[in-house]
Amino acid sequence: MYGALLFLALSLAPDPAYSVLEKAYSCLAAKEYDSAVSLFRQAATLSPQRADIHKNLAYTLLKVGETEGARDSFKTAMTLDPKDQTSALEFAFLAHETGQTRLARLTFDKIRQSGNTVAEQAFQNIDKPLAEGISRWLNVLRNEMGNFSAHQELARLAELRNESKLAAEHYLAAWKLRPTERHLLVALGRVHLDQNEPDLAMPALLAAARSGNPRAIEQAKGLLPNRYPYVYEFEQALALDPTNVELRRELAYLHLAMGQPARAQREFEALLQHAPNDRVALNQLALLKGQPASPRDPSAAAAPITQPAPPPPPKPAPEPTKTDTRADLRAMADKSYQNGFLKDALKYYTELAQADPNDHQALLKLGWTQNQLHNDREAIRYFDRARLSSDPNIAAEAQRAYDNLRPQFEAVRNSAWILPFYSSRWKDTFAYGQLKTEIRLPFLHGLRPYASLRLIGNLGGSIQRPGEVYPQYLSESAVIPAVGIATPVHKGLMAWAEAGYAMSYLTRRDNQPQQRADYRGGVSFSRGFGRLLGAGSSGLFFENHGDAVFVSRFNNSLILYSQNKLGFTYRKLQLYWNGNLTADPKRQYWANFVETGPGLRFRAPFLPPALVFSVDVLRGQYLIRQGNPNPMRFHDVRAGFWYAFSR
Repeated sequence: MYGALLFLALSLAPDPAYSVLEKAYSCLAAKEYDSAVSLFRQAATLSPQRADIHKNLAYTLLKVGETEGARDSFKTAMTLDPKDQTSALEFAFLAHETGQTRLARLTFDKIRQSGNTVAEQAFQNIDKPLAEGISRWLNVLRNEMGNFSAHQELARLAELRNESKLAAEHYLAAWKLRPTERHLLVALGRVHLDQNEPDLAMPALLAAARSGNPRAIEQAKGLLPNRYPYVYEFEQALALDPTNVELRRELAYLHLAMGQPARAQREFEALLQHAPNDRVALNQLALLKGQPASPRDPSAAAAPITQPAPPPPPKPAPEPTKTDTRADLRAMADKSYQNGFLKDALKYYTELAQADPNDHQALLKLGWTQNQLHNDREAIRYFDRARLSSDPNIAAEAQRAYDNLRPQFEAVRNSAWILPFYSSRWKDTFAYGQLKTEIRLPFLHGLRPYASLRLIGNLGGSIQRPGEVYPQYLSESAVIPAVGIATPVHKGLMAWAEAGYAMSYLTRRDNQPQQRADYRGGVSFSRGFGRLLGAGSSGLFFENHGDAVFVSRFNNSLILYSQNKLGFTYRKLQLYWNGNLTADPKRQYWANFVETGPGLRFRAPFLPPALVFSVDVLRGQYLIRQGNPNPMRFHDVRAGFWYAFSR
């Protein structure tokens, strides 16, 4: 009995994102879309594996016009829940709309295999024009093999249609016609990677990464492996791009560093065939041959001629103007963020903020990037700076983000919850609740000391069966002030412990003291899957809540609970089936039983979103017969509500 009631109080605790989601849905209902976006992003950080959060974030981003952000959120939801065709379709349509036609076509192609007619039609709408375009440009090339535009356009269409071999063939042909178009090398490397041919991709990407084109360099670096190239890869790249002076110079210095001066000399000599006035190559050749340095470089007169000079840094590309540099850097930062390359986005936004400490747009983006990387301590620092912006939109968004993150870093945090319910089995009303004030101390590394006031009671007090000497109390009937400490919630798991003093508000007649020390603690786990209550969409869901709780006043018992719900969510209503187990190692009769039966939960639209009503019709059975005065089987109808808030 005690186990059932305590179990109800503990197992209905919300998941880590519960309170944030409540605020998000409230903002959504009030059409405060910017606030809802911020809150959904915070909830996604707290529960990153919940596809429904990313899906709701995506729909909300669409409402504020952030199409690319919505596309990426639908992609995340689709990845987390591969069976959700709605998210997959939304992603595919938005991918096509935002220029990611190849990904859109592939996604529609996958969905249509299940017989989805919408995906079939969308696939044909993309695939048919691509096929016709490829055929048209092939006809052009039959008559004009040297037509650069035809090769380039044919390669582009073939890549979009996932014909990677055809795309590689014509990107290479276009590159040979115009070897100054470095972006074609990036495209050539990209399609080879799509074909799972990294050895063929490497020469093209390496040549592009050592070219003088800043955009091609940046794009190629994002596709290259995270290591320094081998000598043979430099040689393959030079075979593809023999006029690439920067590439050949780096190979020459690599030979010097490896103690191969003869090979370095050959590369410098080959470099001069394409750049005969290159002073660095002329001087290095002179030093390698033991000759005086070229007089065209006055600074070389004092250089030693007995040993090769240490390799200087590669010659930098021509510097663009300051305005163009910041614009390009911001464009690369935004694209990296939208595509999920958060570490790259962090680097670019940091460069922007360092160059101009008053660039509040970059500061705001830095905050969101750090938030997505789970570095909330850094994120709140940038939000704090960005909210000082003179742009009201930036300031407002930064303020909302700052307010959402602030509670977890505040020195003091207050929270409360209440769970009253009626039990037909005991014909009584029970109430469980807690007020808690947490204190954050930096040296505890996330552990939070707290002060707590619990209420555990019922209206009827006790029952007394015929022949029993003492009445049976149905709850602790006490107020319990306590102090304790709790860990942060990590992937639904947290631990806590507290010491308090239970003070009964009844005059007990069972030889139990009215006041006594109370020690309790335990481990709690909570996870949900599918369309949870408040997700905004209908579908199946499953919830699991488990606890292991030590309570000193119950004969120093360790009580184990598992509560499971499997059912269907329709908007703000859930129908489900319960499967509950309570057990303890001491095998006390009141702490060992199972329960099962149907139930429903719902929210009223005119009441606060955090208020959840529930009704459960349960059939139970005790697992211990010895010393048990209760019938082995029982029925119970429980009806009540849950409400919680924090500040």
